[in-house]
Amino acid sequence: MSTRPPANVPPSLSIARHQIGQWRSRQQGRKRLPRELWQKAVALAQAYGVNKTARTLGLKYDSLRKHLEVAVPDAGDPARAGVPTGPDFIELLPAALTAPCTECTIEWASPRGVTMRMHVKGIAVADLVVLAGGLRKGPA
Repeated sequence: MSTRPPANVPPSLSIARHQIGQWRSRQQGRKRLPRELWQKAVALAQAYGVNKTARTLGLKYDSLRKHLEVAVPDAGDPARAGVPTGPDFIELLPAALTAPCTECTIEWASPRGVTMRMHVKGIAVADLVVLAGGLRKGPA
């Protein structure tokens, strides 16, 4: 595993790396990073990602992720954090509407990781559109 920081480091990460390096050089023994530096690291992790930030700043990935989850409780759950989890619509091209659909397999995956697979025979494309809309909306 490489502990070397990424080659293209944004200026804000570079400044934070320098600040943490200065703080560490003034310490004797192992001390906890001050809250202000953790807050800065969390803000940078939100902007640049946990992995890149942890590697650049020389922090443990798991420690930074835990600080991020405490600061932003929904950071570990993209469905609750307002991050789009899938497409807003399904596009069916005109050629697909006229082609006969004798057999197909439909697979749906929820944001929580649940997967459902259906193998359908002898259904019209219009019926597939209705089925897809019903599955997308979920239970009534």
